Amino acid sequence: MEVGGLRADVNVSVRRRTDAGIEAGAHSYHGVSGLGQRTEIKNLSSFKAVEDAIIAERNRQIKILESGGVVEGETRGWSLGSTETRKLRGKEGEVDYRYMPDPDLGPVIISSELVERLRQSLPALADDTLATLTDNSKYLLTVKDAKTLLALDNAERLDYYLDVIENLRNRFSPDPPKDIGRIAGNWVLHEIGALFSKADVPWSADRVSSTSLARIIWYLVSTKISGRSAKQLLELVFNGDPRDIDTIVQEQNMILKQISEDTYFNLAQRLVAENPKMVQAIKQKGQTGKVMWFVGQMIRELGQGTQAEQAKRVLHQILDIPDDSKRK
Repeated sequence: MEVGGLRADVNVSVRRRTDAGIEAGAHSYHGVSGLGQRTEIKNLSSFKAVEDAIIAERNRQIKILESGGVVEGETRGWSLGSTETRKLRGKEGEVDYRYMPDPDLGPVIISSELVERLRQSLPALADDTLATLTDNSKYLLTVKDAKTLLALDNAERLDYYLDVIENLRNRFSPDPPKDIGRIAGNWVLHEIGALFSKADVPWSADRVSSTSLARIIWYLVSTKISGRSAKQLLELVFNGDPRDIDTIVQEQNMILKQISEDTYFNLAQRLVAENPKMVQAIKQKGQTGKVMWFVGQMIRELGQGTQAEQAKRVLHQILDIPDDSKRK
């Protein structure tokens, strides 16, 4: 299979199913009795071919038996795109099939209890994990990001992401932000991913521990530091800064100063009064994008700690125009 040379042979036999159960057939193969007459399909070159050939041969045998015919023991072939197997040659018995049963190997009987225990202990299938990451309110990732997490680094990145989420939910307990899963996914995939790509080194969860990343995201989401500071903080840790996150935040003076609502309101009122032409363009010409010009002026005057969304909200209130962001 590793060189693309898959070749499979399959054996197919059918038995009639009635209300009373499955009727016993007249054939026995290696100690298993009550089977129907089997046929062999040779040289199937893909899993899809195996599936299609089995279905086609099953239907062929059922059609023969229901019309009163007899299924012959024979070797049959299959071509891609066909709807029915074709006869290659007849077979008279097991010797012709060249079966070589090993007398020292007995039949393997697998109990339903073992099957169920294995089913419970196996990890979740990829499709189930994808559904959990995209549908569960704990994560709410996009399908693209969820698939990327599943595919990267032999799922190590996924385990790392789950650890980050667990840390964040504990920090924000009992009421974590609804979009915390999506925010964490962005940092695990894109922010850290960009640093690994830039450094051209393989993924390692030891470079930035899941606990450290969760602490950075907590500072950001709690509006204690800016997005720029959060990225700077991540880069310092990635490049080997031995200090813990709290120490770096304090020593680098990253904590945002608290700006009161009145400060936002008073500054916005002054800027609006000083720029009547901009106000006219917004209110009379519908150029609402110019609101961001006012936001930029407020950030420039207030400096670090200015919350752009809060500034925008105050401006919409003063200008008496709808805030589109509230409709989303």
